[in-house]
Amino acid sequence: MSNHYDSLGVARDATAEEIKKAYRKLARKLHPDVNDAPDAQDRFKAVTHAYEVLSDPQKRRVYDTTGNENGNDNGGGGGNFDGQGFAFQDIFETFFGGSGGGGGRGPASRMRRGQDALITVRIDLKEAVFGVNKKLEIDTAITCGTCEGSCCRPGTSPTTCDVCHGSGQIQRPVRSILGNVMTLATCNSCQGFGTMIIDPCNECMGEGRVRDRRSFTIKVPAGVSTGTRIQLAHQGEAGPAGGPAGDLYVEMKVNNDPNFLREGDDLHATLSVPMTAAALGTELTFETFDGEQPISIKPGAQAGEIINLRSLGVTHLRGFGRGDLKVHIHVETPTKVDAAQEELLKQLAALRGETFTEGKLVSSGGMFAKLRDKLGNL
Repeated sequence: MSNHYDSLGVARDATAEEIKKAYRKLARKLHPDVNDAPDAQDRFKAVTHAYEVLSDPQKRRVYDTTGNENGNDNGGGGGNFDGQGFAFQDIFETFFGGSGGGGGRGPASRMRRGQDALITVRIDLKEAVFGVNKKLEIDTAITCGTCEGSCCRPGTSPTTCDVCHGSGQIQRPVRSILGNVMTLATCNSCQGFGTMIIDPCNECMGEGRVRDRRSFTIKVPAGVSTGTRIQLAHQGEAGPAGGPAGDLYVEMKVNNDPNFLREGDDLHATLSVPMTAAALGTELTFETFDGEQPISIKPGAQAGEIINLRSLGVTHLRGFGRGDLKVHIHVETPTKVDAAQEELLKQLAALRGETFTEGKLVSSGGMFAKLRDKLGNL
């Protein structure tokens, strides 16, 4: 008679965890599917039988006390694989990282987490600058108000499955090279739940949730841009059988604004200034998202100049302060002038040393004069 402790390579005072670990290591090494040595099958049977004895506290106590192989179930013999007490679950876990059909883990739960959801919300640029509270309405799954997620008609409850007796699993014999072994499989009658809903809720048809329109308000923070996603925990679809809701993701879409263009956290706008105002200088007011702002146009302002209004842009999403508002100057040149205006413009041109012949500028006290003088000195 072999010594079971020697078969597993553990001391007599080894803990249950040490015995289990030693068995799994040897089972991986000696299993006939991975080891074709002549004695591998016999050794595999021996270590499996040893583990069967030593993993059971009562059998181990008898073995330690009597040292008699007959103290084991049915007289031992170093390899009784008739399916009685065979540690198939441990073998399955050893090779597949789990138990056959979820063996020994109890019935499955009908309650599951709901799915996440994604919706798109459009906001105006001004709302993106300052933030906004937005009321939303979505079609989603909510917990059934009639059965409150129990899936059963009010006043009733699930019935224990009479096939698996509430375990959610059934034992099935399977023939193998080791003989007949018992496996655990999901109960087909109750689908592994251990209970059956005989009288389902008429409102949700036994689902525990129904489709409905739900309204709520979301706080959109200042500084969001197109593509920004806001996660709302537990605001997604309710789970089956009263399970927790998933998350709701709200993706922002910022509408284009007719007056402002956004670049990062800066805003850009155009201010049209009459030619005379650009030449003489003036004080104007400009309408911004913060209300009217004074703008000073210096004499001789040129088209394309930029006036920077600090901290009137978009609020920084992940920080303090705001970007700037950059106002681009556009100088308006009159397209139509009457006779009096034309005469005044000609007088202005003469005073500036500008000479026109047949509508063409032929000399100027500015650029043309400098160019003429330079060429004359060559």
